[in-house]
Formats: sequence, C-alpha cells, structure tokens
Amino acid sequence: MTPITLAQYFHWYYPADGSLWNQLKEEAPELAKQGINAVWLPPAYKGASGGYSVGYDTYDLFDLGEFDQKGSVRTKYGTKEEYLSAIEACHQHGIKVVADVVFNHKAGADELEKVTVRRMDPSNRNEFTSEPFEIETWTKFTFPGRAGKYSNFIWDYHCFSGIDWAEDIKESGIFSIQNEYGEGWEEMPHPELGNYDYLMSADIDFRNPQVREELKYWGRWFLETTHVGGFRLDAIKHMSPNIINEWVDHVQSITQDHLFIVGEYWNVHDANALKEYVEATSGRVQLFDAPLHHNFFVASRMGKDYDLRHIFDNSLVNIIPELAVTLVDNHDTQSLQELESPVEAWFKPLAYALILLRMQGTPCVFYPALYGAHYKDKGEDGNEHEIWLAAVEELPAFLYLRKTSLVGDQHDYFDHPNCIGWVRSGTVEQADSGFAVVLSNGTDGWKYMELGAHKAGRKMVDLTKHRTDEITLNEKGGAEFPCNAGSVSVWVTTELAQNF
Repeated sequence: MTPITLAQYFHWYYPADGSLWNQLKEEAPELAKQGINAVWLPPAYKGASGGYSVGYDTYDLFDLGEFDQKGSVRTKYGTKEEYLSAIEACHQHGIKVVADVVFNHKAGADELEKVTVRRMDPSNRNEFTSEPFEIETWTKFTFPGRAGKYSNFIWDYHCFSGIDWAEDIKESGIFSIQNEYGEGWEEMPHPELGNYDYLMSADIDFRNPQVREELKYWGRWFLETTHVGGFRLDAIKHMSPNIINEWVDHVQSITQDHLFIVGEYWNVHDANALKEYVEATSGRVQLFDAPLHHNFFVASRMGKDYDLRHIFDNSLVNIIPELAVTLVDNHDTQSLQELESPVEAWFKPLAYALILLRMQGTPCVFYPALYGAHYKDKGEDGNEHEIWLAAVEELPAFLYLRKTSLVGDQHDYFDHPNCIGWVRSGTVEQADSGFAVVLSNGTDGWKYMELGAHKAGRKMVDLTKHRTDEITLNEKGGAEFPCNAGSVSVWVTTELAQNF
C-alpha cells in the first residue's frame, strides 16, 4: 500500500486573487509526479470577510463561491466551478483531496438578536463573573444571498453557546449564552482554561439536536457535491468528541471509500492531551503532531545545544504513530500569525527528512516548502514586516525517495546529541532500494550504519548532493556515512540516484 504524502496546498498569506483552485488544477500532474498523493485544501466556503477570507471565519458552509455574499461571489481561492474542476484534476492524477472545515464557530451574522448572557472569567471559563443580563449581539444567520438554496436552515442564538461582542454596549468579552441547552459550556476532555469550549465568534452549541442534524446534512451535501476524500477538522480541541464521533460516523456511512479525517488539536506541550482525544474518538480522527512541530521549532533555535536524541520526545508520532500527521510548519505557525513558531530555514531540511523518510506517521508538506512565499504584515510590535520563505531545495529528493524506495526495515542510530541517523534496509527484490540518512545540528559528522548483508558491495551517493563522496558498502552492508555541519545527507544506491 502506497503511504500517504499530504501537502497543505495554501498558506495564510496566499494572494486573495481567486487563483488557487486554478493553480492546483495546473499543478496536479507535477504534484503526482513528485509523489504527493493527497492535498489539504483551505476552507472552500464563504467566510465573513468574503473574497479576502482565509476561511476560518466561517459564514456560509453552502456557499462554495457561488453566491453574492459578503461582497463577493468567489472566495479568496476562486469559484465553485473552479473548485470542483481542481478536485477532478486531482482525482485524475491519483491525488486524494482533503477539505478543511470549521464547525466550532460562525462569524459575520446577518442580524442582531436580543440574548440573555452571563460574563465568564477568560482564565477560568467555568466561573461566571456576572448575573444574567440581556445584550444585543450578532447571532442570526439568514444567508440572504443564497435565498434558501441547498438549505433553508436559519441559525439563531439557540444554535450558539457563547459570543464575544455585545453590540448595544460596545463591549467585548466572553459571554455565555443562556439558552434551553444549558447556562455554561459543553464538557471538554481536557481542563485547559477550566473549559476551552469557547474560542471565538459565535460558538456553535452542539447540544442543540437541530444543529447536529444540519451539520450532518451539510456533510452529505458536500460529499455528494465535491467527492472529496477526507476532511481536516479545525479547532477540535474546542469541540466535544461526541459531536466529532457522530459527524464522522455519518459522513463515513455515505461513501464506501475510507475517508481521511485529521483534526487540529493544538497543544504543543502535552502529547498525552492529544492521546486522550484520540482515545475519546476511538481512533476515528488522526491528529496533527503539534508537539513534534514544537520540537523542530525549539531545535532550530537552539542549534548545537539541542540534543537530537530527544527530537521525538513528547510527540504523538512516538506514542500513536498510525494516527499522527507530522508537520514542520503550517499556516498558523508561519511568521506573523497567532501561533507564530516558524522552524528556521537551516533546520527545515533536517525536519522534512525526519517526517518524510521514516516509517512512522503521515507527513504533511507545507506550501511554502514547495513553492516559497513572500508577504508583508504587521507584527505584535505594531510594525510592518516583510517575510521571505524559500522553498526547501532538498524536498524533491526526499519526495522522490519516499515515492520509490520507502521499503525494508528501519534501524535507528540516535546515539549522539548532535549527529543522528537511520537506515531503511531496502529489499533484495528491489535492487536499487535501501538508503541511509544522517543529520547534524553541530559540526561535520558521520555515522556508521548498516543496511544489511543483502546490500554488500553496493555503491552509495548523497541524493541531496551536499556531499560528493561515493561510498562502497562492506560485507554487512555498512559504512561510515558523513554529513556536513548543520545539514542532512541521504545516501542512496547509484542506480536510484541516476533515475532521479
């Protein structure tokens, strides 16, 4: 079975010119050729900021760039027709499409409502700081531009458990909506901030059975309309596992194909919190390995002072590798974003080797690593910053190797704080298979490693071309494999290198 190699096909600052769907359609053949067989696409529906919306300010799930709403027909990425055409192009080249969806909250309501609320302590969301009182707030969604097409469901305050803005008194805060489903929040599996159900905007209340049915109805409509092969579920840390289980079971029942479902549970410090959520969803949902990203970020900042033997400590891939989606960076961690923690450029090749060339985990490649990126935005200091992100030059080699030669046993040599490595032994049947990876965060390094006697006498070269040596394996299929300072080398058979 071919392992999944996922690409996040966007970044936060992708131009708002409606070009992404058409670009994906054009690039699909090249992505498949490189070995990308799944793409995670940004939210395709209309956000509150219309044609400028990255997609996480969810307004209308049914508007895929079809209706004149929020000042635009198309979304930031294109029209509905272009979206469906891009998906079809991916399918023609064997690429699974994973759609991003935000169920946690809605934004950009069409009408005000009078709502009874209570203030909550932001640092302990289980603690009320006021008695019930009435405010006017934006909680009614009528979608006038769509005029009931596909669904005539009207969202009002009965559908939400919290809000962050009182329009009449012009105050922000965390206001718990007092409705028939309870005065507080839904139960969460982890006690962060007391209860981290509320994140932003109008928080959807999944205790309302009509809400759950509408979201399941949307899931069927979306699958039958787009034929995507999976979903990326945003902000599930703020959603009860119960609704995730119910919704995933529903959409999976609609199709005979196994849906690829991955959730965003962003906790970089405690992999066990991710493990608890995986267990609460009985493995229905894979999770992005946020703690591993954090390890990469810290390692890139510390340089030679970071002990590479511990690079997988406190990571989901180390605990539940079959349900871990590993990543180096994403749209939230890139510079000038809310979770800003970009892995520094020198370490990115090392990090991508660690997720793409190992047995464990499902790796996700970030758009700027493939294409580079350039953007400007204000930082926390209030000043404008210009960011240049270079493509990772070694990535084509890693993707090629993952596509052609990810076979045989894996043996780790994590035995030095600044220089680690591993081998994939390859197989006898695939004569050009087998490779050795060695990386250093300090000075020039080397690692003696063995692929096995079946590779004895094979000549090996560095596929990254960082090293020009040619190495001949001994009778055990072993050799001293070198790498440059602060770099990574991937040693492969000369036959495989010639075909790259």
